[in-house]
Amino acid sequence: MSDAFATPDTLRIPVAVVAERRPATSIWADWVWRVVDVLDDAPVLPPWTELRQEAGRTLFLAGHAMVSMHPTDTDNYKYNLEGPDPRLWVVLRPADGEPGMMLHLVTLDPGEAHLYADVGNDTLESLPLPGFLAGPARAFVATHHRERGFHKRRRDRADPEALARGEPGGDRPGENKAREDKRGEDKRGGEES
Repeated sequence: MSDAFATPDTLRIPVAVVAERRPATSIWADWVWRVVDVLDDAPVLPPWTELRQEAGRTLFLAGHAMVSMHPTDTDNYKYNLEGPDPRLWVVLRPADGEPGMMLHLVTLDPGEAHLYADVGNDTLESLPLPGFLAGPARAFVATHHRERGFHKRRRDRADPEALARGEPGGDRPGENKAREDKRGEDKRGGEES
């Protein structure tokens, strides 16, 4: 979830992302991108600083980001943390200029990550949850999570008159007659004057 929806209880953890670019073996793409690591402590460098290059592969510090945890999303965090293999998701998005990608998002929320899985141009990478994020994430869920019971909504009763098939030229049964009566009054009113 974007920081635009942050509350005072939102937890923000700074991270740095390391990504790799290698030549593609496909005729449809020049490069293949993958996220290699998420770090808790990285030097303050501009995004997409080249760290190492060898055998056509280039390792970049993709940039710095905030992992934001919102109190209203604890169901998703809890689901992720209680799973057999807790994950962290990173989204890279195509951009103009070199190197051709930008760091878009880092999240612990599987629901938010799923939103980016269907977008054709974004690169969504799933990594094992690093230990430096696991502790604060579990503490956040323990503090803010509230079980919410399922509440089934009752449907409104249907109005059979609203669903009725209208007479030709009218919306509902009897409306044409009301219109005709009104027209008749208008004509008579016009003749009298």
